[in-house]
Amino acid sequence: MGLANKVVIITGAASGIGLATAHECAEQGAKLVLADLPSSRLMELASLGAPDRPAQLVPTDVTKLSDCLSLAKAAEAHWGRVDALINCAGILQGAYVPVEELDDETFERVINVNLIGSFRMTKAVVPAMRRAGRGVIVLIASGAGVRGGSSSIAYGSSKGGVHGLAMVLEQKLGPQGIRVNDVCPGSLDTPLKRQNVIDLAHRLGQSPEEALAKANLADPRGVGRVLAFLASDDADFVRGSIFTC
Repeated sequence: MGLANKVVIITGAASGIGLATAHECAEQGAKLVLADLPSSRLMELASLGAPDRPAQLVPTDVTKLSDCLSLAKAAEAHWGRVDALINCAGILQGAYVPVEELDDETFERVINVNLIGSFRMTKAVVPAMRRAGRGVIVLIASGAGVRGGSSSIAYGSSKGGVHGLAMVLEQKLGPQGIRVNDVCPGSLDTPLKRQNVIDLAHRLGQSPEEALAKANLADPRGVGRVLAFLASDDADFVRGSIFTC
């Protein structure tokens, strides 16, 4: 695949889809810039990448524009350019809360990370991609808020917004040589989804262990491979949204 020597920024890289994608991109020879919250397990990923070009680790909070701008600047300064952004940073809160009980703070927090965070990261990397003459931006939406509902009003709303953001960005940035895709994963075996299943089990008075066993959660490495493909030159003719299991 066409990721050898590509400079790829991955946010939310310390767990879940982001971690799976980091491993896939490392195996395909990408020059990695991995970002996650300062409180995450990001620094444990120091061994990713080739021995002569280990992953660059940049603690980043996507709710802060200054962090996003610093991440893009650090990546370009370290590697000389930015080829791709895979924005996996995301949260799910407010699950199973009725709309009349959902507080503004939770709704705004989820929108701030999932949707506005996607906007901030895009805003941060586009200048570097323009300087490079091309680039790829991959955002993480969901079937929730795009094809159907969600356990969380806030989450479904945010992911519907990410889907719309990607469609508009593709129109705006495509003519500049910057390809934009959004991926809508299904139910994956990530800490975020496992907690969602456990929360529902508790609400229903069921065994969390049995609920997890019956959930049939898919391996996030499968979606990681899709994301790595989209960031590569092999996906130059791929447009729009990609739905996975």
